[in-house]
Amino acid sequence: MLLAISTSGLWRVLWWSLIGAGIVAGYAALLRAVGVDWVRIRWSALGAYGVGYVWWFFSKGVIIDRVSVLWSFAIFLSLASLGRPLREWARMAGDLGIFVVMWLSYDESRGIADGLGMAIQVESVRNIDRFLFFGTDPVVWLQERFYRGPNNVQWYDVIGSCVYYSHFIVPPIVIAVLWLANRDQWVRYMRRFATLLFVACVMFVLLPTAPPWMAAEGKNRVGLDLNALPPLRRPTGNGWRRIGLDGFVETWDTGRDWANQVAAMPSLHSAFALFVIVFFWPQIRNRYIRAAMLLYPLTMAVALAYFAEHYFIDAIAGWLVVGGSFLLWNRIETRLGQRSVDEPTDPEDNTDNDHCTDDRLVSSASGDNIEPVASIAP
Repeated sequence: MLLAISTSGLWRVLWWSLIGAGIVAGYAALLRAVGVDWVRIRWSALGAYGVGYVWWFFSKGVIIDRVSVLWSFAIFLSLASLGRPLREWARMAGDLGIFVVMWLSYDESRGIADGLGMAIQVESVRNIDRFLFFGTDPVVWLQERFYRGPNNVQWYDVIGSCVYYSHFIVPPIVIAVLWLANRDQWVRYMRRFATLLFVACVMFVLLPTAPPWMAAEGKNRVGLDLNALPPLRRPTGNGWRRIGLDGFVETWDTGRDWANQVAAMPSLHSAFALFVIVFFWPQIRNRYIRAAMLLYPLTMAVALAYFAEHYFIDAIAGWLVVGGSFLLWNRIETRLGQRSVDEPTDPEDNTDNDHCTDDRLVSSASGDNIEPVASIAP
């Protein structure tokens, strides 16, 4: 199914989706017929899906185009909802809809910016980086000292490629696992994630920005010669080639051509890397683990500059948006929590005892592992 999603037209995607749905339905019906409960059916289906995803990951490369990511996420949610009541499927569809809107808004930002006639930022971001690094272009400096050419890949090229491509793996996996394991935490995550994406898309519209590889001297992939920097390479996938994962590079080369090429300010790579760390930071008490966690966004920022994908100011802007998103929702949730505590209760109102509104209790009574109900709306 993933092959059809990534390489075929929409009609083939729908056709293979129907075939896949039929196979899953037959599989579930067979297991139910022999007395297997829905919890085991769901976990076995998710396990098979995970094996298939890992196989695709190593044989074909990471899934990065928006349609494929959305279909993959839809398949995951559908398998995780097998055997659940219709209201759970409706809630799942709503959750997926939120994800679809966020994911596709990124691609639409380029068209809106073009329609508004917004000028592409070229020298302004380069000048900010020069100011931050005392007159030096850090992107140029890194490539002059560390880049050895496509046939002489170094160990740090491999690390950089792995960290860079984790952007397409870590956030979706965290979203999927949280949705499956703890929907309350999923809601907290998605509130902040949606805010981050919204602010980023607004900035993409208002400040379309040429990344270093586009601003460099010489005609680039999009046919421009902006000549704001010396000639630069874009060796993002060299590390993957070094360890034999050429499929990753081919997938990336195909996917980056349809992406919004001037969605560079802020850097979502840097933002997502810090976002995941900040979200789980309160649960981590060991200072050594915390220090290791901080290496992830820092390494991402350096890799982005070395690969000429972003300026450092793009990364800093992404981190600031992450910080603002968490500060906003932490304050809102604190006020909402305090308001619920301060609200007076009517001692004569016994409806809470008669009609339990906590789906966790309802689910426990039914013997199903349905996660508690929560809403994206505050």
